[in-house]
Amino acid sequence: MEAVNKNIKSIMNPKSIAVVGATNRPGSVGLAVFRNILTAGFQGVLYPVNPKAKYVQSVKAYPKLEDIPDEVDLAVIIVPAKIVCPILEEAGQKKVKGGVVITAGFKEIGGHGVELENSVKEVIAKYDICLIGPNCLGVINNSDKVRMNASFATKMPKAGNIAFISQSGALCTAVLDYAEGRNIGFSKFVSFGNKADVNEIDLLRYLKDDPDTEVILMYLEDITNGRAFLETAREITWQAHKPILAVKSGRSIEGARAAASHTGALVGSDTSYDALFRQSGILRVESVDELFNQAIAFSKQPIPKGNRIAIVTNAGGPGIMATDAAIRHNLKIAPLSDETKQKLKEELPPTASVENPVDVIGDANHERYKAAIRHILMDDNVDGAIVILSPQAMINVLETAQILPPVVKDINKPVLCSFMGIVDVSEGVKYLEKHGIPNYQFPEAAVRSMASMAFYSKILNLDRRKVRRVAADRDTANAIIKKKLADKDKYYMSEREANEILQSYGFPVLTSFLLKDSSEVEEAAEHIIFPAAMKISSRDIVHKFDVGGVQLKIKTKEEAQKAFEQMIENVKRHKPSAKIDGVIIERMAKRGVEVILGGARDPKFGPICMFGLGGTLVEAMKDITFRLAPMWEISAEIMIQSIKAYIILKGIRGAPPCDIDAIKDCILRLSQMLSDHPEIAELDINPLIVYPEGEGCVVADSRILLKKAT
Repeated sequence: MEAVNKNIKSIMNPKSIAVVGATNRPGSVGLAVFRNILTAGFQGVLYPVNPKAKYVQSVKAYPKLEDIPDEVDLAVIIVPAKIVCPILEEAGQKKVKGGVVITAGFKEIGGHGVELENSVKEVIAKYDICLIGPNCLGVINNSDKVRMNASFATKMPKAGNIAFISQSGALCTAVLDYAEGRNIGFSKFVSFGNKADVNEIDLLRYLKDDPDTEVILMYLEDITNGRAFLETAREITWQAHKPILAVKSGRSIEGARAAASHTGALVGSDTSYDALFRQSGILRVESVDELFNQAIAFSKQPIPKGNRIAIVTNAGGPGIMATDAAIRHNLKIAPLSDETKQKLKEELPPTASVENPVDVIGDANHERYKAAIRHILMDDNVDGAIVILSPQAMINVLETAQILPPVVKDINKPVLCSFMGIVDVSEGVKYLEKHGIPNYQFPEAAVRSMASMAFYSKILNLDRRKVRRVAADRDTANAIIKKKLADKDKYYMSEREANEILQSYGFPVLTSFLLKDSSEVEEAAEHIIFPAAMKISSRDIVHKFDVGGVQLKIKTKEEAQKAFEQMIENVKRHKPSAKIDGVIIERMAKRGVEVILGGARDPKFGPICMFGLGGTLVEAMKDITFRLAPMWEISAEIMIQSIKAYIILKGIRGAPPCDIDAIKDCILRLSQMLSDHPEIAELDINPLIVYPEGEGCVVADSRILLKKAT
């Protein structure tokens, strides 16, 4: 993988900074940035650059960068867009290693702005300058060795172990204000704007080895390079063990193109991002509020070993709410051991509930909470605890908060609190937060954060994180594809043609015959075991059922001849322009569970695989999931387990479990085939009929769209 840009440390850890555009003018960005660097306690040397000012904030100013007598690591540029390039030229000649261009007016405005940004790229490439921006808020490094606030944020955030990187500068200002209100600190805070040079991947590579950062948060609008992002995020997740949480805007599929397959119709811009995040171990959240709810938990508490939680509450209703939320988010309510329940009985009143959730009753004091929390955390069946307190006249909130740090001190299990409300619990909440115990206004938020931590724990323990190659005849598939695209830019393969490629990759396809005339039924019948299925063969027809192009359970040659004629008539009536190759006849596959496998090619991320409940209603039900190819073996297993119909595949109401290993094998073959052949633009195997465990599966219908690779 590409190494970290050698100059990025000149931006994040500079020894000297020149602010080009620093000024004394009240209300200006140049004044705000310079003052922020000055007052944050920057540990290096600071130079204002302004051709019209002798001093900026009592610091001697220089007319140009070249006039600064010493070396400059970082130039923060706040000048009109049209003179950014000349300033960068000066920086290059001065041998400045890094730059932050806060100025807007580049590609985000289109037209001339795009040209200006391209010029910026040319200059920084010429002088090997590492650049963040343009059009950004700036960069903050809270390390004691740096103390840099090279941004126009209103103030320096408190120090912490959370790094936040964002494509939106406007969001950053709101996040900083929000974080101050919730007493959240940052190690690094970066607004990277238009990504003319440094992008989210560069920043992730830097943060991977940053000793001050333990949790990484991201706001993204797009990703520069999907594959590089995937590999970098995987290293952070499984090597550095740093949780990454992300908000990705743009979930809609507006502008989606007309598609030639179910997969093409269902895959959207957000689908690929979802797959990317899942496969890289990134936890995707829906909102900034949820992002920080979970970040606080990850930054303050240990990762649980599993998903078994205990709940302690002084009010029945909130305890039930927390229990419902826990089940909803795939947590388990831990069964307390008999020993734990006996200890609870000895220290709690008879009216208390010693089952999980443990209800210490409304008149509970801090001693009762102390006993309950300690005993449940010592239980080997419990991986973490949620402590709920409803403020009532009988309880001292601060005293209850004060018992928590010593109780949990030597127990390596996460504890999240919900001291419910704002005013009455404020003193207790401040105490909890000061001592590293996260608090949430209501139990559901605490549960959701605990669930995220438990899910991350599961991610860290995934095995079989390798791509498994399957036996395949790649050369045969290549030859078929080359022949079909010999004089065409794209080619829709009929089922029979598609099956040739699938067969070369070891998919279980049925023996079939293409009938060009009803008279050919006689000969084909000698090789087909009835009952048979017959399907129209046409590259112009995507959904055969919709045009009367499928007939099933054909028992005799005579029925087959009639079916041939009827299907030809149906297709000509419903789609007269369709070119008909003939009719396929094959032994009718026995009944089983119908699933779908699909493939498409995302312009940014490459091949992507789909799996889900199959049949004619796949687009309506949308019980599907996606992964980028090539995928790990464990990814194929998770795909199968993640659809709602998995309960059917496992066997339901007396039905035997399906051959899940056969499905996994087909998914891995699909992943390899899409990776091997960039000409496969879209693909459907629908249905793939799956039989009981040990009996395999069979491809009942297929379709492939080929396009010349670019």
